[in-house]
Amino acid sequence: MRNLLGLKAIPEIEYHRPAELSEALKLLAELKQNYKIVAGGTDLVPAARRGGVLFPEQGHTIDISGIKELAYIIEDSGMVRIGAMTRVSDIGESAVVKKHVPILAEAADQLGSLQIRNLGTIGGNLCNASPAADTAPPLLVLDTRVNVKNIDGQRSVPLTEFFTGPGQTILTPSEILTEIQVPIPEANAGLCFVKLGRRNAFTLSVVSVATLVRLKDGTFDDVRIALGAVAPTPIRASKGEEYLTGKQTSEQTLDKGAKIVAGEVKPISDVRAGEDYRRDMSYILTKRAINLSVQRARG
Repeated sequence: MRNLLGLKAIPEIEYHRPAELSEALKLLAELKQNYKIVAGGTDLVPAARRGGVLFPEQGHTIDISGIKELAYIIEDSGMVRIGAMTRVSDIGESAVVKKHVPILAEAADQLGSLQIRNLGTIGGNLCNASPAADTAPPLLVLDTRVNVKNIDGQRSVPLTEFFTGPGQTILTPSEILTEIQVPIPEANAGLCFVKLGRRNAFTLSVVSVATLVRLKDGTFDDVRIALGAVAPTPIRASKGEEYLTGKQTSEQTLDKGAKIVAGEVKPISDVRAGEDYRRDMSYILTKRAINLSVQRARG
């Protein structure tokens, strides 16, 4: 029946469910590349059925959903620290996130369906490395860093360097993402996240934009812009940020800045939208998001 439906059968694999991070890291070191990691499984299993992810023959699946030490949200030393196994729904409902980084709660609430949010994890959303990952643009404008570990130690990586291509990250075969570290923005910062999909819910982004703005004497003192679903990876629009910083918050300035951002994106055409449409909407949504950020920065 699976062949008739054009679906791929997942081959026989050995299943592991470590209860502790140390056990998982030991498995990664032993198995090297002959494994797939499953957290919530909301992306991996459907992709495997479509043939988009190939399980190695006689390979291994490492289910890390039982590692409770990686599920937490805490405020610590000017940042919000989030364990990689934290459910997306918990992020959307977290009082800590809503208080200090509400833009992330907004994005989490718009990610997929309630069922997906209850299973999916923030670590999985980032490690899946979809160009349309909803949590990525807010985290990028917040100058987020991520911690990754292997059996020998850990390293801290800016999220701007984490994604290397569609479905690809800087993680080596022996490493696992363990923590997301989100600096708490200053109180006078205005933040905004806007998402365009083919319908109002349960959908991947056609274009998403996150912005952070701080103002000083009527000028842009700090501007950060990130976009999703318009390039091979989620991106920061550095040219648009550079142009706007230090300039007056006029309609003309904002319009030109948004046009510069639209020139930075590298969209593709697919079943959800065309390349030209994505570029046009990058301009429109960037302008809208910056406008809203300016209003929020002014209080």
